Amino acid sequence: MATAHEERHGERHAGAGRARLHEAALRLFAEHGVSGTSLQMIADALGVTKAAVYWHYRTKDEIVLGVLTPVVEDLTRVVEAARARRGPRARTEALITGLVDVVVRSRMVYVVLAGDPFISELLGKDERLRAVVQEMTDLVAGPERDESQRVSALMFLAGLVGPLNHPACAVIADDDLRRHLVDGGRRLLLTRAVAKG
Repeated sequence: MATAHEERHGERHAGAGRARLHEAALRLFAEHGVSGTSLQMIADALGVTKAAVYWHYRTKDEIVLGVLTPVVEDLTRVVEAARARRGPRARTEALITGLVDVVVRSRMVYVVLAGDPFISELLGKDERLRAVVQEMTDLVAGPERDESQRVSALMFLAGLVGPLNHPACAVIADDDLRRHLVDGGRRLLLTRAVAKG
């Protein structure tokens, strides 16, 4: 039977190994797409056997969800904070600033996975991932919005990946990029509400 120290050391080792696996998988996803990346390719990039990858994850779906989990947890917190605000304008403002902060901080994960067709398929399989994406969409483009506002909201949500992925924006410091994205989101989603009010 393992001692408490051995169990903690094993957890640290597993956590470090899993983090390395996530980094290697993300690099390969960026180069080959999720569908074009095999478990064997991930094992080769790490210099381990495929069995070592299986020790952490049984399927590529699980690896993708492992890579996405920190971002999904951050987005869940953003959604909860936005939902707690009173009124559609305050909820939209909270979602814009929170979402931009998450995507800038997790730029590589967001860019690599947001546009990958594999993620659309995974949305249909994973309830937690589907729920957070649906809640974000509902908060910004919900039923109280008119057709034009819903289109603008979806443009904002889908369009975040463009600036994050474009080479011209790669040289922009994170704080400046965050400010520009928030300003753009406010112009797109809040200007009309001000004009109406």
